[in-house]
Amino acid sequence: MYSQWNQIYSAFNPVAFEIFGISVHWYGIAYVLSLLVALYMAKRVIKKDPKRFPISNKNLESYFIWVEIGVILGARIGYIAIYDPHSLYYFTHPWQIFNPFDAQGDFVGIRGMSYHGALVGFLVASILFAYKKHQNFLLYMDLVAISVPLGYVFGRIGNFLNQELYGRPVPADAVWGQKIGILVGGVLRYPSQLIEAFLEGIVVFIIVMIAKKMLKTQGMLIVVYGISYAFMRFVAEFWRESDPQMGHYIFGLSMGQILSVVMMGVSLGLLFYIKKQKGQKNV
Repeated sequence: MYSQWNQIYSAFNPVAFEIFGISVHWYGIAYVLSLLVALYMAKRVIKKDPKRFPISNKNLESYFIWVEIGVILGARIGYIAIYDPHSLYYFTHPWQIFNPFDAQGDFVGIRGMSYHGALVGFLVASILFAYKKHQNFLLYMDLVAISVPLGYVFGRIGNFLNQELYGRPVPADAVWGQKIGILVGGVLRYPSQLIEAFLEGIVVFIIVMIAKKMLKTQGMLIVVYGISYAFMRFVAEFWRESDPQMGHYIFGLSMGQILSVVMMGVSLGLLFYIKKQKGQKNV
């Protein structure tokens, strides 16, 4: 017998309300909340620790706009390049990439965003912003490492409410899984979105905040974030169903796990660079 929690999707509407015939999904609301939480955390950090983060509110707000544009472009293009089976069509018809209407003219929103694509877009926007403002790129990266994780929690909750990116089927003998599983199309699956919200959001935030007290070298917080997020995402993927068009690759790894390994490698590379720069200054 399934509990009310197991059957929550059957009683929950992903659409929060409609405005002039346009559906507003809970996912969209959660996405906006994630941005506001990230901005709030960033403002709080620069106010409480201005010596470590000498960034004005004006620059922060300007940076926020740059990054949001980079994240949206990167997330959408990254999804099309990595996950979408119709990537060739989109790249030959680029005006369709952000088309929120289907072939029948109905508003369906923009679906398909990649975290790792968003990360690339975010990095490009950050580099360009730091260059334009003549400020240290790593200064902003450390601020992001603190402000992003809690906002990320709302993003994953949005995935859960939107009934997407669901988990792998729960084995019949998995007692814990049977209790927390969600019925999706008659199959009991792990709520991987919530598992990711906890591991990649809350746990990573705690790790970064501990690192903030222990590590003072500029750039180290984004290194800690990159390594801890990559590890948590790698672990969470064991409960997440891989995209049907992707499947699994070498050693049975999902694309999310492969990209997490790449992310960890880049983070370690940045760590060695920071250590090298610090060593040169001490000579």
